[in-house]
Amino acid sequence: MSETRKPYIRPLDLKHGQVDLAHGSGGRAMAQLIDELFARHLGNEYLGQGDDGAVLPLPGEGRLVMATDAHVVSPLFFPGGDIGCLSVHGTVNDVAVMGARPLYLAASFILEEGFPLGDLARIVQSMAVAASAAGVPVVTGDTKVVERGKGDGVFITTTGVGVVPPGRELSGRRARPGDVILVSGTLGDHGMAIMAERESLGFESPIVSDTAALHGLIETLLASGVDLRVLRDPTRGGLATTLNEIARQSGVGMMLQEKALPVKPAVNAACELLGLDPLYVANEGKLVAICGEKDAEMLLSVMRAHPLGQAAAIIGQVVADDHHFVQMTTAFGGRRMVDWLSGEQLPRIC
Repeated sequence: MSETRKPYIRPLDLKHGQVDLAHGSGGRAMAQLIDELFARHLGNEYLGQGDDGAVLPLPGEGRLVMATDAHVVSPLFFPGGDIGCLSVHGTVNDVAVMGARPLYLAASFILEEGFPLGDLARIVQSMAVAASAAGVPVVTGDTKVVERGKGDGVFITTTGVGVVPPGRELSGRRARPGDVILVSGTLGDHGMAIMAERESLGFESPIVSDTAALHGLIETLLASGVDLRVLRDPTRGGLATTLNEIARQSGVGMMLQEKALPVKPAVNAACELLGLDPLYVANEGKLVAICGEKDAEMLLSVMRAHPLGQAAAIIGQVVADDHHFVQMTTAFGGRRMVDWLSGEQLPRIC
């Protein structure tokens, strides 16, 4: 009997090759893309099951938390990160701010015909490094390819699953008058890093994205025993939008202190140049924490002792307000409203 030979398939050309429609057709080209790129860098025992979904162990007791996020950042590569690590960090953080331990990620890619395979490999490798560092594997996924001109390179949607231990309760509904508001570091770094790269702005001190997985910092805060009520990562819409969301959820108001807000000089300068307000600029490696007043200084100390919280600050207080307004005492002693973001201030930043 003659030996049956598999047809020769040329390896992916990651240096000069491009995504084409066949890579999303469900056939041999798609299988090759998955095997040689996604499975090679993101592979683990669960992804290796090869089914339409992954069968996963659920450790211990508790409640499941699930979060999903679509990432459409432009440019795809920016100082301090890229869409790959951003897609991991963003979803890990959405799970973690609920008090959950992130366990698994799913990833969906929409690729545009003609997108360089070398850039795709760079993105997937960045995802792999971020997922490995976070200890949260990508266990299942999907890939689609759209016609040239209809996808803007690559979009990534990630979904995360985690477990909240029994008795742990964090929610935007739990803020109470008298509580204290903290941030874990400087505001606006991610959004202005994107804008500076997009607009080719040069500054004496380069602006670098703060994109990072925050679950380690969050576990440290929770282990400290402080009376934490709310955790939130202020991404799209920035700090201002996040606090307005919490004020509405909890039925309270908030009073910020402008002098207390931590903003890097380069970010302030970029915002002034572009006519933007750092309160509305996205962050990808910072969190907002609201705690009982008696624990505020302890929480601040715990934050500052962690590498991702060294520039933490107390920035304001929760107040009783039937209108649920967020306001700020300015550096000149006046007071202004910090309203919801109106319109689109910064397109395509996360």
